[in-house]
Amino acid sequence: MELQVGVKVMLRNPDGKFLLMRRSGSEDTFQGKWDIAGGRIETGSSLRENLAREVMEETGLTMTSEPRVIGAQDIFLPEQNRHVVRVTYTGTAEGEPELSDEHTEYQWVTLAELKALTVDELDRYVKALLEEGAIF
Repeated sequence: MELQVGVKVMLRNPDGKFLLMRRSGSEDTFQGKWDIAGGRIETGSSLRENLAREVMEETGLTMTSEPRVIGAQDIFLPEQNRHVVRVTYTGTAEGEPELSDEHTEYQWVTLAELKALTVDELDRYVKALLEEGAIF
């Protein structure tokens, strides 16, 4: 089984809303789900450097605060022979995203709106962090 490390971030804007992006068909496991910015790390650079790169690639935004770790999760994908360790952060950003082809649309949502999304609508690992109280 291949081990990979991924970084994700719950981006919040100056209005206190969180950025969600709908996954395109590029990864069928999560296709159509609302997700947060991030991706796999590239070796030779730090987790935070990888996080900043992923945010820029997926949203065109630059984080305006120092990211803070809120969780680490194991993601087992036996059908792909992969074990992904996902480190999730919180951070802030300003402006409107310019999405890459990995996502089809975005929305800024309140915490209440985020919590109201079901596991059928939202990435299950983001949902787990919500249920654990890591996102507030």
